[in-house]
Amino acid sequence: MFESQSFRRLTHGLAAASAFFLLPFGYAVAQTSAPPPVTFTADQDHQNMMDQLGIKALRPGPSGDEKAPNHANYDESHANPYPNLPDVLTLKNGQKVTTPEMWWKQRRPEIVEDFEREVYGRLPKNLPKVTWEVKVTDREFVGFTPVIAKELVGHVDNSAYPAISVDIAMTLVVPANAQGPVPLLMMFGRTGLPNPTQPPPEDMEKINAAVKALLVDKDPSLAAIFHDYPGYSPLNALAPAFGFGAPRPAGDPPTTQQLIADGWGYALINPASIQADNGAGLTRGIIGLVNKGQPRKPEDWGALRAWSWGAARGLDYLETDPAIDSKHVGIEGVSRYGKAALVTLAFEPRFAMGLIGSSGEGGVKLNRRNFGEAVESLTGGEYYWMAGNFMKYGTSEATFGSKNPGDLPVDSHELIALCAPRLTFISYGVPAMGDAKWLDQQGSYMATVAAQPVFKLLGAHGLGVSDDYHTATMPPVNSGLLDGELAWRQHDGGHTDAPNVKYFLQWADKLIGRTPAS
Repeated sequence: MFESQSFRRLTHGLAAASAFFLLPFGYAVAQTSAPPPVTFTADQDHQNMMDQLGIKALRPGPSGDEKAPNHANYDESHANPYPNLPDVLTLKNGQKVTTPEMWWKQRRPEIVEDFEREVYGRLPKNLPKVTWEVKVTDREFVGFTPVIAKELVGHVDNSAYPAISVDIAMTLVVPANAQGPVPLLMMFGRTGLPNPTQPPPEDMEKINAAVKALLVDKDPSLAAIFHDYPGYSPLNALAPAFGFGAPRPAGDPPTTQQLIADGWGYALINPASIQADNGAGLTRGIIGLVNKGQPRKPEDWGALRAWSWGAARGLDYLETDPAIDSKHVGIEGVSRYGKAALVTLAFEPRFAMGLIGSSGEGGVKLNRRNFGEAVESLTGGEYYWMAGNFMKYGTSEATFGSKNPGDLPVDSHELIALCAPRLTFISYGVPAMGDAKWLDQQGSYMATVAAQPVFKLLGAHGLGVSDDYHTATMPPVNSGLLDGELAWRQHDGGHTDAPNVKYFLQWADKLIGRTPAS
């Protein structure tokens, strides 16, 4: 008996060893030789990048507190220290771009290269594949409209570095009674089913009886409590969100309800499931996975580019879903996610349109403007949104000297131009309602004006105003410029794009030749 057990243990051990040596060579290396992820604080990661770049000191960013000694500038007479932007239609050799072919083959690649190298970072060459899984499919309601809602997870292949896992969270909602594929707006934000279907009362009774039995089995003293309170139920069904209740607050319905009512679908994609919104997370998430847990190099992508990559992977799934008109998928975001939405639209040509909300520095706002949020706000603060190289432009002392925003080879008007001729809606609110002056609405409008020559060169329509960004003045609040593929509207609300959603839908429906749902 003893010899038999020993023999079995020996043969099992040999089999296990044989299985290991029969594994693909790369797998064995990944399991045995890859170091664990580096764990940095944000300050340590920031200093690491400064050391790589030879930066000894950065200029401090301005304060958003107007009473602080180092408060941001809000005086228009000092707002344009570098008044002339890089000409969006002039090649680096000085030649003017006069044809669409010159734009696509010469000027656009120049701009993309500068943005990738100096501002947002490059996509790695060894990006892993994403496999989408539908976790839940549910029939629900959004408002009074029946919908089909799906919870999805995009499993990122981590076989090259199993120490880091990335699972992209996305929710997809489409009208249940659509007669064909529907256009869709993908939105950066928290995911979740809109109105999960609840069991009927008779099933809830069975569930509660089972829960009570389990609780009593765990703690017999609970039997007396349940006896004294026979009407108590541990679990209660949620009230349906579409039912009648208290009257709605004044204003437009929620964005998701407006989209569904118009016959659109929507997707919610969670940026945090792709890449953390902090510097300490740069050795985790998709950036950390591709770098095998090691710190970034100066040209590596930052969080904005990583979020946009995740959105593109979400679009991969949408292209396989017959309920979606994949030729008319848009991207939306507000604030930092407005920056990400603009970066996504600029770099991923499969997105047909974008609603870019209150994006500020790193988004629509001109980097060269000295008004509110500044380049230095990002080089010292949210540096992880950008490529490491972007830090150079906030440098006061370094091995290469010093650089300022005027040294940037590109600016935000060129990022908007990369979206041409696709539908690009720039949205802002008003400072009085919370869309802070910090965001520089005027500078963002100037950038939009400076981008429109590219839209016109490519056969699209711009804002319908002069191309002279030096003298550009924003139109009145609630008076949008919505006649072309490039659009602008400043609403009278706060730090949100919700008041502009109905105008976005009217504008987009018209330009894609679609009749809204009745």
